[in-house]
Amino acid sequence: MTATPPSRVTSPSREPEAGDRDRYFSRLAQERPDIAMCRATTLVARTIDEELSGHRMTAAQHLVLKMLDDVGPCSQQELSEQLRIDRSVMVGCIDGLEDSGLVRRERHPRDRRAYAVTLTPEAGPALAEAEAGVPRLLDRAFGALTAAERRTLTRLVGKILDVN
Repeated sequence: MTATPPSRVTSPSREPEAGDRDRYFSRLAQERPDIAMCRATTLVARTIDEELSGHRMTAAQHLVLKMLDDVGPCSQQELSEQLRIDRSVMVGCIDGLEDSGLVRRERHPRDRRAYAVTLTPEAGPALAEAEAGVPRLLDRAFGALTAAERRTLTRLVGKILDVN
């Protein structure tokens, strides 16, 4: 007598119906917040990329410009830590911004061994243009949510990221 190879686990009472396949992701996303969050992140990232593509700027570059505008010159390490962008990615991000003429590296005012990333005069208009698209981006990415739901989502994600 030969053993038959195991098949995938199914309910012994029935074979899956086509409708089960059509609703699989909906059920999975409700059961697994990790899966739902990964897919939602992908959707939001694509929306951000599409919105910023007209500005020839990545999401990371936009965040760097925004932080430098808000807090002033920073080291690449400070930017990397605060924005939670991997250091190797940050190097390319700053290189791209420098090549575009939006930032420059200068000696850090508090640590002469380090460099600070500083905005150039051209960065202001580029950042303002990118920022003008944020409301449209938020509506595209989170249009299915009410204002109250967006606030709740922001609070919950902040809790996951331990920033509340």
